[in-house]
Amino acid sequence: QWQLVESGGGMVQAGGSLRLSCAASGLTISYYSMGWFRQAPGKEREFVAVISWSGGSTIYADSVKGRFTISRDNAKNTVSLQMNDLKPEDTAVYLCAADPGTPLQTAPDLYKYWGQGTQVTVSS
Repeated sequence: QWQLVESGGGMVQAGGSLRLSCAASGLTISYYSMGWFRQAPGKEREFVAVISWSGGSTIYADSVKGRFTISRDNAKNTVSLQMNDLKPEDTAVYLCAADPGTPLQTAPDLYKYWGQGTQVTVSS
């Protein structure tokens, strides 16, 4: 049974940092592009970042470019999201997802496996 489990969320003041991790089991992430999405209450799921299977290519949403960094460790079967200079508008549940296809995708409908998410709350 496959599983994606996010961790590292929490509450932080604006300007602070958090590092999210996504650990996979029953799923070898080296076969997948891995993405991070977020969803705030009453809003649609929003693309944040994606990284290719090798780690050589990344795409970021304009809203997080320069502040967030996605990375992966295929040997540990994990993907991470370093979030710096957090803003109140970054408040959301953050979810990791795996996409078996190519090229890199930003549409959530194209991702096959999803975690349950971790809450990030940024206070002003």
